[in-house]
Amino acid sequence: MKKVLTVAGSDCSGGAGVQADLKTFAAHGVYGMSVIVSVVAENTCRVIDIQDITPDMIKKQMDAVFEDITPDAVKVGMLSGRECMEAVAEKLDNYKPENVVIDPVMIAKGGHALMKEDALEFFIKRLIPLAGMLTPNIPEAEAITGMEITTSEDMKKAAVSIYRMGAGSVLIKGGHLKGDAEDILYDGKEFYIYSTKRIQTKNTHGTGCTFSSAIASNLALGLPFPTAVEKAKEYVTMAIEHSLEIGKGHGPTHHLYGVYKNGLNNWRSL
Repeated sequence: MKKVLTVAGSDCSGGAGVQADLKTFAAHGVYGMSVIVSVVAENTCRVIDIQDITPDMIKKQMDAVFEDITPDAVKVGMLSGRECMEAVAEKLDNYKPENVVIDPVMIAKGGHALMKEDALEFFIKRLIPLAGMLTPNIPEAEAITGMEITTSEDMKKAAVSIYRMGAGSVLIKGGHLKGDAEDILYDGKEFYIYSTKRIQTKNTHGTGCTFSSAIASNLALGLPFPTAVEKAKEYVTMAIEHSLEIGKGHGPTHHLYGVYKNGLNNWRSL
């Protein structure tokens, strides 16, 4: 069985963060492991508080995984500040895992900042060069590049700019723009465009975490980057289409709908 590690913050409401990642791994038939870097008290409406795990404990969690179980892919999500970023970067440098997908989580669905303002520059210099794929949404890509992104051409320019910062490939997620849900992947040579009809729902809590975890799962399963994104796009679209009316705010996606409906083997054959 292929093995995938998530390094991210937790979500006690179960829709995003480590909890969403582990559900996504399970839906793809890979063995999921986790390193928790922050405990986040949040629900579908708001983030109440964040408590970071000490850098020493973050490193020890990563050591515990890597000295025993070598991941076939690593997904990195929420990193709130420089200290936890450096701890994670140090261990990625040490172990040099394959298929590192980094999702630069900056703002929760409810609008609460999840990355400290003074940490962005450090993230750009230290973490982006460690990413086999970086998966920012439009606001995150704007923050990283300093660009305003309003069109597909802007997305392409931003992807090239971030690629030049050291990322192996860049996937700009276009969900914040109007029209169809279009994402653009740049691998340093060419662009790949993934477009699906926009699903009208407020229940999109954890979609970014879910998408990046699905990509990491597909890479662990041996798919090339463009195909891994294509399959992950199909998966997250399915999860949004069958999202759950749970909570009073932005409800979660249905990570396991395909498994419940079709069984694991049928879903993985799509």
